[in-house]
Amino acid sequence: MQNSISKYFNWSKAMFTALILTASSTGFVSAQTTEIKTAVGTTTTWGTVDGVSVVGLVQGPSAAAADLQIACVFEYTEGDIFNPPALPAELNGMVHLDEALKGIITDVRKSGKFKGHALETLLIAPPKGSLASKKLLLIGLGNRSSFDAELMKEVGSVAMREALKLKVKTVSFASDIKDAGIDSPTALVAENVVLGAFDAYRAQAYLDKNHLSEKMTVQKLILLAGPSFFNIAGGGIKSAIAKLNTQ
Repeated sequence: MQNSISKYFNWSKAMFTALILTASSTGFVSAQTTEIKTAVGTTTTWGTVDGVSVVGLVQGPSAAAADLQIACVFEYTEGDIFNPPALPAELNGMVHLDEALKGIITDVRKSGKFKGHALETLLIAPPKGSLASKKLLLIGLGNRSSFDAELMKEVGSVAMREALKLKVKTVSFASDIKDAGIDSPTALVAENVVLGAFDAYRAQAYLDKNHLSEKMTVQKLILLAGPSFFNIAGGGIKSAIAKLNTQ
């Protein structure tokens, strides 16, 4: 029995070494070679800020259930969500979102009805059964070639302000930057979204305290991430929560 285990261990070790050497010789060694992917549907409450739960979820924006789903898009270029460097269709949440709405996202972008300028918004009421969420808000990210993660603080603020205006309880947020093929700093993007969202939340809470705001409704902020980026994004989210809870 012991001998069999030893042989299996040696075989596994050899196979792993062979795979790494093969990948190296073909130029495909990267951080993703040995990454552990998180299962779709995995959810974690990373913490709370001012009584609002901040949750991570491995899910695409078309399948995440919330009162309001937020998705981000860059200014339109022909076929940008379908062609490289965008992620393949099976991994691309924006493609799934567009398909669930029968191409309307591509249509409003391609026609210029929604240009995707930085912080531009468009609210969509999805047909019943098309998305898991009740409403969809698109937020523009501007020109992809000049994207900076600092923008996501403002995007987070816009997302929260719109959620409060709509009086929703649960908000699901998808940055869709990786889907678009932009090599963005995942943890920093997630951290900035949370920081910006709660800057806006606290501004409204200040008005509420002074009887100058309608009732605050948001109870849960869900940040979506792909299987390869869930834990990395979680690190950024936890960093933001720690900073916010010490302010």
